[in-house]
Parts: sequence; structure tokens; C-alpha cells
Amino acid sequence: MRRPTRQLATLLGTLLVALSACGGGDEDGTATPAPEPAAASPAEFPPAQGKTLQQLTQGLQEGAILAPSSASSQRARVKDNRFAFAIVDRANKQIDVSQVAVYTARPDGSELRGPFAARKESLDVAPPYRSAQTASDLANGKMFYVARPQFDSAGSHIVFGLVRLDGRFVVADAVGPLKIGAAGGPPQVGERAIRIHTQTGADVGGDLTKLSTRMPPPEEMLGTDFADVVGSKPVVLLFATPALCESRTCGPVVDIAEQVRAENGKGVTFIQQEIYEENDPGKAFQRPVKSWRLLTEPWAFVIDRSGKVAARFEGVFSTGELARAVARVK
Repeated sequence: MRRPTRQLATLLGTLLVALSACGGGDEDGTATPAPEPAAASPAEFPPAQGKTLQQLTQGLQEGAILAPSSASSQRARVKDNRFAFAIVDRANKQIDVSQVAVYTARPDGSELRGPFAARKESLDVAPPYRSAQTASDLANGKMFYVARPQFDSAGSHIVFGLVRLDGRFVVADAVGPLKIGAAGGPPQVGERAIRIHTQTGADVGGDLTKLSTRMPPPEEMLGTDFADVVGSKPVVLLFATPALCESRTCGPVVDIAEQVRAENGKGVTFIQQEIYEENDPGKAFQRPVKSWRLLTEPWAFVIDRSGKVAARFEGVFSTGELARAVARVK
């Protein structure tokens, strides 16, 4: 697995937020998901067509940084990329902006495309679901943004943003080039899920701390072997290591999955899979991680009852995003 650079991991750390803990609320797993938030209108942003990168950004103030959370999953010549990101300042403090759109280009400024307007998603979660690792970190920021960028070709590209702050546009610089259309990687939407065995409490004598670094361990997500249910019922398979994740976003997304399981997940099996052998980052990746060809973490896959991937999320995602994907496979 390719780990994020130190700079990128630090930027992604701003997304850390208090999310769910074991134990549910009053829901019986049948709550209706919140609707998808509206994105900004592309007409609110300058078009890229016929311009160079320099022309598009000329005269605009700089100072913001676009910190991607979905860096490895972008593909060329498709319209269904999901690009999640935060906006931070030079001091690495998260900025809550009223509107944001992303643009894509080659590192030399060619193949400029955009704007791809983003919507704002919340990382907030109900207090009963917050784990010990993340319960004190809500102040670090609870918003992120999701856009659907397009890339004309595979290879190195940059993704930068224009954000509206105090009525003016500010450039949100790219952290660095992203490799678009990388070979390999996990299954795409519509492809068959890779059959793997995931350990359960019965395999470790009931000591769930061996199966999850979350505190407390998500008991309901550690009771089923993926191989026993894939292809027969809907599954959410979450690869994340709450205590050991370099980007510090694994804890929050496991908490989010716990809330969705309790409130929206009736009839769907939720499984958390850790990353490292014996939960030791100095050791090899566990076999399920290798089998799914993961390059980054965390990842969540929503799999329909036929065993095909119906949705996938690299990096952070909201309760609303996951709940809406789960609703589609019930």
C-alpha cells in the first residue's frame, strides 16, 4: 500500500472529527437517508475553456490549499469520479468556504478543464456513536467537499480549486500532481467484489481488540466473515485502522459506518477490516488488504446482493453519503 506523503497526511489530518462509538441510538436501521446537499452552480465560476492556467488564475489571491482525500481513485475519460477534499490555509487550519469548484490540468497547465462545482458534506455524527479516539477532535473541522472532476488523459494531473471567500475568488493550490488512471487498484463500481475471509470474534477467542484498533471495537462489524455473505446479501466492507492510520481519517469513517449501520443499515452486513498484521504498522499488510489491491486507506465498498460493487469511497465520506449508497442496495 502506498502511504500518503507526510505533507498530504498532515493536511488530511485536518479532517479528523468525532464520530460514532459502539452502541446505537433509537433507530431500528430503517431511517431515511438525508438528501444529497446541493452543489454550487458551475455558472458561478469562470470557465476554463479557451484559457491557460495562468489566464484563469491571473489576478486572483492565493493562500488556500486543496487537500485531497481521494487521491488514487481518479480515472481518465469518465464522469463518475468522486473527489473528496478539504480546504485549509497555510497554517493547516481548515477553512469553511461558501462555494468551491475544482479544475484539472496537466502539471504544465495544458488540458485545463472545469469548473467542476463541489458540494459540502458534513463529517458530523450523533454523540452516541463517537469513539474514544475521535471524541475530542470535532473542533479540528467537520466539513469536506465532493466534486466530480474529469480528466482528458491518464498520467500526472493537478487538481486545484477556486473558493469564494468574502465575496471574492481565492485560489486553492494543489498539494502536488496526482497519478490519474493508475493500473491495478481495487474493483470499480459494477465489478465483482473479491472474495476474502475476514476474521471474527470467534477466531480470536472473543478478544475484539485483536480485530479492531477502534476504542471500543465495533462489535457488530466484527461478527461476520465476508466470504459467508458476499453474493447473498448486501455488505459494507470497510478497510480502516482507526489507531494507526497515517492520515488520521480511519477512526472517523469507522465511526460513521457505525452510525449508518445502526440507523440505516437494516438487512445489510457491515464489516471492518484492519490493515496490518497483528495491528502492527511495522509488519506486513493483512491478506484481505493485499487481495483487494489497495493503494491508500481508508476505503469503503458498498456491495449489492449479487456480489458486485455498487459504490466505493476512498478517504473520508459522510453519514449521508454512505447511508444513501446503502439504501440503494437494500
